[in-house]
Amino acid sequence: MGAPDTVAYCHCRDCRRVTAAPVAAFAAFRNRDLRLIPERDKAKTVTEGVSRWFCPDCGSQLMARFDYLPDQSYVPLGILDQADQLPPEVHCHAASALPWLHIDDALARVEGTARATLRR
Repeated sequence: MGAPDTVAYCHCRDCRRVTAAPVAAFAAFRNRDLRLIPERDKAKTVTEGVSRWFCPDCGSQLMARFDYLPDQSYVPLGILDQADQLPPEVHCHAASALPWLHIDDALARVEGTARATLRR
């Protein structure tokens, strides 16, 4: 797996729900840098326009792909061995952050997705 194009926090409701956390953290990789095993790795559509892959054993989310970003895959930081070396660079959907969540960092905040921050 190569270096991610971006690493981001996501505050949108869908990501909070699918990760069961008050904020999600993902690394965006190019699809060609990831390998899926078709007979084991089957996508599920939880939200229209988003395909998500889950571990068949524990149910943890492994990856998500968005229809409007066909060449990108988003992998939760919590499942990556090198998560400690991938600090988030931006807060996406910042306006959707839970009101009690105190964000005390200097990272950029965008109202939409991390799409504009992708390094290509």
